[in-house]
Amino acid sequence: MGRITASKKQLKGDPVYDSLLASKFINCLMWDGKKSASRKIFYDALDLLAKKVSDVSPIEVFTQALENVKPAIEVRSKRVGGASYQVPMPVRANRAQSLSIRWILMAVRDKKGQPTAQKLAAELFDAYNKQGVAYTKRENVHRMAEANKAFAHFAN
Repeated sequence: MGRITASKKQLKGDPVYDSLLASKFINCLMWDGKKSASRKIFYDALDLLAKKVSDVSPIEVFTQALENVKPAIEVRSKRVGGASYQVPMPVRANRAQSLSIRWILMAVRDKKGQPTAQKLAAELFDAYNKQGVAYTKRENVHRMAEANKAFAHFAN
């Protein structure tokens, strides 16, 4: 009875688009273990996106929206001689993906008064067009890194 290691594990995409990114997004969207509810919200949102953007498939819009929100650089606190500096550092690919998912879901959950699928579709559409709350968050992170460029020599 061999143990299952990470290399032997089969990573599964979502049932409709067979996309690992969509599967990860659905898992992050899930609350209280209700995956079927989060799948329904996600696919309803993609159906709404398909009506808004007819020339591109909705999964491509979703992928591009996440790509547009991914940060390339972020600031991290570093203590040097009793003072804390905000040091700009590049973001690893898996962290950038996690941050983009987190920011989009945070933007969706902060909006009130609409079904979640509509809010998600609107935020993904905005991110696809390089606007909206999640994209603004990315721009603020990049602006902060640019402002603290003088402390870049503290990065290890």
